[in-house]
Amino acid sequence: MDEATKEYLMGALENVIDPELGIDIVNLGLVYDVDLDEEGLCTVTMTLTTMGCPLAGHIEQDIKFALADLPEVKETKTNIVWDPPWGKDKMSRYAKIALGIPD
Repeated sequence: MDEATKEYLMGALENVIDPELGIDIVNLGLVYDVDLDEEGLCTVTMTLTTMGCPLAGHIEQDIKFALADLPEVKETKTNIVWDPPWGKDKMSRYAKIALGIPD
């Protein structure tokens, strides 16, 4: 997968909003990687802000919905990982400003 396709997919994922924080999962730094294979399987490797997050299923559904409109994506798989752990340092400057977190 080329870099342009990766940016295209990440752009689509910016439409997935973390319901607790009100910021998209890309700017929150929750998405670690996205891959699209030749058969159209899009794998999103991500983490959550906390282990046992009750909204994990909701976020996974929103990811599938956000990627469903892309003609290249035939199926979506979300791979939730805990290593490396998420921290505020993974957030974009935009997310920090929106949440009032000092840079």
